[in-house]
Amino acid sequence: MSIPRPLEEEVYDMSGARLALTLCVTKAREGSEADLDALERMFRQLGFESTMKKDPTAQQFQEELDKFQQAMDARTDLISCGFVVLMAHGLEGYLKGEDEQMVKLDDLFEVLNNKNCQALRAKPKVFIVQACRGEQRDPGEIVGGDEIRMIVEESPQTIPTYTDALHVYSTVEGYISYRHDKNGSCFIQTLVEVFTERKGPILELLTEVTRRMAEAELIQEGKARKVNPEIDSTLRKRLYLQ
Repeated sequence: MSIPRPLEEEVYDMSGARLALTLCVTKAREGSEADLDALERMFRQLGFESTMKKDPTAQQFQEELDKFQQAMDARTDLISCGFVVLMAHGLEGYLKGEDEQMVKLDDLFEVLNNKNCQALRAKPKVFIVQACRGEQRDPGEIVGGDEIRMIVEESPQTIPTYTDALHVYSTVEGYISYRHDKNGSCFIQTLVEVFTERKGPILELLTEVTRRMAEAELIQEGKARKVNPEIDSTLRKRLYLQ
């Protein structure tokens, strides 16, 4: 008996152009260059057209996202995926530009949603955020339902504004994100390692990233710390980057 293949509509079409944008503040963020090198290697292996900008101001974070969106909408070829990496110091919901000013993450996410970016309408939009979300530190803990289904009538002519997006944060709300001053950040290095070594749907790969980070023990100020990423997904289909 043959195993049925997944239905075509359940998998994102990745046959078109893949575009990536990385905005990274390196000022007072030792180890950032190691992350940039790892990301460049990953995007090259995964077939992305990659653009990187170092040390953007808060305003330039917004301007570069706007330029990224406008360039995609101006293209005549098929675009399959937009992949954005944002790396900076931060607080919950905000990133700090090179000029010490803050930019709101939601404003950056809005640029590529289904309303504002026609080229990525119903296409996957991946955001990777390497930044602190607060000052809390996690020492770790010793390890010692019914499904609710709602059926809605299909409406193929319309799509919700905020679907097909994947936001991956390097840490959970309120907590610090760790970065080694030479080897780069635990999150970016682990993500690149998994994305380049393994194949599978991106959410499965991110589960592996979470598992590896959860098993790792980081030492800060002489104390053991734990950290794990947080994944926020409105993807409607399986997304394969390979």
